Parts: sequence; structure tokens; C-alpha cells
Amino acid sequence: MKIKLVSVGKPRRSELLSLTEDFFKRIPHYMPFEAVVIPDVKAGRNASEAEIKRREGELILAQAGGGDRLVLMDERGREFTSREFAAWIERHSISVPGSLIIVIGGPYGFSEAVYARADEKISLSRMTLTHEMARLFAAEQLYRAMTILRGEPYHHD
Repeated sequence: MKIKLVSVGKPRRSELLSLTEDFFKRIPHYMPFEAVVIPDVKAGRNASEAEIKRREGELILAQAGGGDRLVLMDERGREFTSREFAAWIERHSISVPGSLIIVIGGPYGFSEAVYARADEKISLSRMTLTHEMARLFAAEQLYRAMTILRGEPYHHD
């Protein structure tokens, strides 16, 4: 199984980007991994939230094929401890024939089409995070999950 972390919006803060990229380099040592950034939708001043979400949604859905599992990072999603998240990744690595695609949405969230296609919602926190912070935290938790599954000393209970 491959993990694909898809996020909407180009990261702008170099400090956060550097930290995130460090985890992105570590994860492929454990499992095939790809990070995809969907550029901000340039919809003009008169574009509604619904129009922006619709256009972002089309780009998100283009990332997922038929055998892929689409999982949305959503504040109303299922929450995990780090060990539970590692076990969740392990279960999916056995059961998902394609890629596990984890999506971090844009500032307005997801379109109805994306929610309809999604297989699951998970949460990093019930609090709202910027997409840059969510990318960093998701990358760190993916790396942490890999080290837990391998019994490496990164995670401490």
C-alpha cells in the first residue's frame, strides 16, 4: 500500500515547510509515500465558498482511483491515540488494494462531492488548524506510526 497525503494550498511559512519536508523524507523508508499539494484555487473576488470548494473538490477527487481509500482530515472525524493510529495504518496496509489517500482540505473545508466519495473521516484535533500546521502534524504522526509499527524508540508512552 502507498500513502498519499494530499493538501490544499501551497505552504508559505518556510519554517513549517522545512519541518514537514523532514518527515516527508523519513516516511518512505517504511512505506511508499507521496505528498501532493493542490494549489489554491484562483476563483476571483466574486467566487463563493461553494464554488471554491467545488473546484478544489474536483482536484481532490482526481487524486483518487477506484481501489484507493479516501480519508478526510476533518475536525468531526474519528480521533486516535498515536498507537491507535499506527494500528489503523497497519489494518489499512493489509486491506486497501490501492493507495490510502489522506486529504487536508482548504480554508472552507470539503465539497459535498468529496464528502460523498470519502470512505472515512479522521481528526488530528477537534480544533481547527491551518493547512500548514495540519500537514506538519499529519506528517509527524505518519512517521510516528511507522516507528511504532517497527518497534523503534521514537514513540514513548
